Amino acid sequence: MMTDTERRAWAYLARVAEPPCVSLTALIAEIGAVDAAAAIARQQVPRGHESVLRATRARAAEDRSASDLEVAHRCGARLITPDDDEWPGFSLLALAQADTGERGGVPLALWARGPARVDDLAAASIALVGSRAASSYGEHVTGLLAGELVDHGWGIVSGAAFGVDGIAHRSALASGGPTMAVLACGIDRDYPAAHSRLLAEIADRGVIVSEYPPHTTAARHRFLTRNRLVAALSNAVVVVEAGARSGAVSTAAWAVKLGRPLGAVPGPVTSATSVGCHELITDGRAALVADASAIMTLARPDGVAGPDHGPARGTDGLTPVQQRVHDALPGRGAVTIEEIVFSAGVEIGEVRAALALMELGGMVAMEGSGWRLP
Repeated sequence: MMTDTERRAWAYLARVAEPPCVSLTALIAEIGAVDAAAAIARQQVPRGHESVLRATRARAAEDRSASDLEVAHRCGARLITPDDDEWPGFSLLALAQADTGERGGVPLALWARGPARVDDLAAASIALVGSRAASSYGEHVTGLLAGELVDHGWGIVSGAAFGVDGIAHRSALASGGPTMAVLACGIDRDYPAAHSRLLAEIADRGVIVSEYPPHTTAARHRFLTRNRLVAALSNAVVVVEAGARSGAVSTAAWAVKLGRPLGAVPGPVTSATSVGCHELITDGRAALVADASAIMTLARPDGVAGPDHGPARGTDGLTPVQQRVHDALPGRGAVTIEEIVFSAGVEIGEVRAALALMELGGMVAMEGSGWRLP
């Protein structure tokens, strides 16, 4: 159980730098959240972490952790950190592994509002995204796809925007399924305001997620940053409609970077809202999908481990080396790196690299001088 001091430290760190901040994540990984918060507040960090000072200097002196947690509590939200069971570590592992740059790293923490568990929904969901100015064709197709996917046990992830996003959420709810809305603003804000009722329904039956602390306003750069989470917190991304410069195309680009299966729905050749989909298909970045069956095949090409066949396992996406290292850890207790090397038959450098990535994903933990399963 996390202490109040630790929770306050995470809340402070979640605001002190504009998300995501790779240098801050690295500092926390080395010295822990409580010590990292104290170091940032003093603006004195261990050698080798000086870059984090530039990212935190503007906000370091103001600690709003208590008020942020109180606002979250009042609106029924919670702060989820890598130390919490609900942390979607496996889904976010792709962000740690991909070469995404400073602006594309793993979120420091997530604010969530709603009864659905973020980790469970991320493990069995499809992202449906598209144009805000959706055509009647796009709205119709989105509704059909979302409803059929929910009927087969999938959840729906989207960004709560007008057009395709809103239809995807509404159709999932109407079909009795779970849905996740990923916001580019504070968890206490309804954006867009016209979707306040929809967001209330999602918060009542699904979950709303943001890496931005309460009171944070929506901004263009935050939408672009948010798109990586829509891709990461899903098993596949499907673009239903998109203009040539649509935000959905940005989400599609993140899907490619993160190795998420990408599909696009073809539309009329005369439709400006299908230009982006056609380009994704023509360039070979996206598979052409026309129904839910094609999407499910895209997400689970082996035909197993989908929602209809039981929940996905947290180790399904590990590399062969990571799987061997993971299998070398006992069900109880911790073992040294040397013991893992011997049991897995993997060189020590590869073991260290595998453990570091899996630790970021919350799949292993360090205990003293050894390693164990969380």
